[in-house]
Amino acid sequence: MLMLLSIIFVASSLQSQDVKTQDKVVQTKMDAFASRTGVIIKFVDYNLPALKSFLAGNADTRIRKFTGAGESKYFYQIEKAGQYNSSTASIEYSDLVEVIKALATLKTQFDGDVASTPGYLENKFVTSDGFEIGYYISNEKTKWYIKLERYGSDNTIFINDVETLTTAFQGAKDKIEALKK
Repeated sequence: MLMLLSIIFVASSLQSQDVKTQDKVVQTKMDAFASRTGVIIKFVDYNLPALKSFLAGNADTRIRKFTGAGESKYFYQIEKAGQYNSSTASIEYSDLVEVIKALATLKTQFDGDVASTPGYLENKFVTSDGFEIGYYISNEKTKWYIKLERYGSDNTIFINDVETLTTAFQGAKDKIEALKK
């Protein structure tokens, strides 16, 4: 009996010593640039018009310019205030250009998807930083949306009109290009 208890004790203690691997923390492009050590990083915000959402409230938008070590990076930021905190998307300029291209493609696919009368359909584009833009069709009702952050809740903004998104993203791109001059 003593031998059996010893074996169980040893087996359980060996199992508890397994080293758990930590999930690799995914760093966004903004985090990678802004959190460099040993470098002075300055950022300046340039406010843009609010993004009108389908539900109550609007999302604040701005261009954030980071400068450090002789280099500048530009991000289009969309911030949605929640009940207890806020969610913010920071879309780097090159990703913004890709989002605009993807939005144009989504717009061309929209009518065909609506005509197919699906029970549910979702069509979206996701950046490497987790920003998501797209639309869904559910029981013949359609809604465009943007998801600001990959994780968390209360980080989705629903938009009535795709032109609202097109205007906002193109305006952000134009502002960044003007700031680069």
